[in-house]
Amino acid sequence: MKNIPIDTEFIKLGQLLKLAGATSSGVESKIFITEGLVKVNGDVETRRGKKLYDGDVVEFENESYKVIQND
Repeated sequence: MKNIPIDTEFIKLGQLLKLAGATSSGVESKIFITEGLVKVNGDVETRRGKKLYDGDVVEFENESYKVIQND
């Protein structure tokens, strides 16, 4: 599992995939998310604007990414 640190209260799902390097653009993130290929905390998520907070875990293409709040 890769930790993805954020400096804000939350990050949107599409932004997280791009920040993590899992996708190369927001458009690419949108496509994968709307096709149901991304899970958040074990459940398929199809909204790219889904807000992710400290401790949330995203799964995509056999990788896991955990949101970590920077203090």
